[in-house]
Amino acid sequence: MKRLTKAKKLRLKKVIILIAASFAALSVFCIAVKFTKKDGHIQDNKTPKGFDYSMYNVKQPAVKEMLLTENINSRPGLALEIINGIVVHYTANPGTDAEANRNYFEGRKDEPDESANKVSSHYIIGLDGTIIQCIPLNEIAYASKERNADTISIECCHPDETGKFSKSTYNSLVHLAAWLCSKYNLSKDSVIRHYDVTGKMCPLYYVDNGEAWDKLKDDIWNYLLKSKKKEKGKS
Repeated sequence: MKRLTKAKKLRLKKVIILIAASFAALSVFCIAVKFTKKDGHIQDNKTPKGFDYSMYNVKQPAVKEMLLTENINSRPGLALEIINGIVVHYTANPGTDAEANRNYFEGRKDEPDESANKVSSHYIIGLDGTIIQCIPLNEIAYASKERNADTISIECCHPDETGKFSKSTYNSLVHLAAWLCSKYNLSKDSVIRHYDVTGKMCPLYYVDNGEAWDKLKDDIWNYLLKSKKKEKGKS
């Protein structure tokens, strides 16, 4: 009887070890998936299978060009050689508008060749929907850490601490992002948040409210789909 008890204990121990190993393997898998999503690298983020971008024509939105002075910090002039995505940010500076945030990127006026702030973005969208371009699309902006090298960044102003975009800001973002997706053959899932790259709570409202973020992405993609060209001979 004593031997049988030991055998049972041995089998139980093996089962426990097997279960623990299974949980460990599952945990490793979940962590791997989490970090794959977190760093923003999404598989097949360009040109969805069977999707013909030539059938769509999203018109470029009105943009006010206010390029930063070339300097080693906020506009280093490094080439952006490939574009795999669009990163959405919020300014984290409630009530301020696009030009004020652009001037923050520009830095000290008395030292135009060396901005004090090593941060920038390709675009800033104001509270009234005005789109300011700070960095040319063929240059890197300092906004999204390791994704600076293959993404276009968009900073969005917001009226209060919730970080929710105004209707005008939201609409301009949808138009701009849809145009960029059309221009660079990017899928809906190539539009990501700063949070998806670094874990930073940015853009805050759209990190706190996942459904609002999903709707924003849907609105961007639907804007592109509505731009489909009419076939010849059809009204």
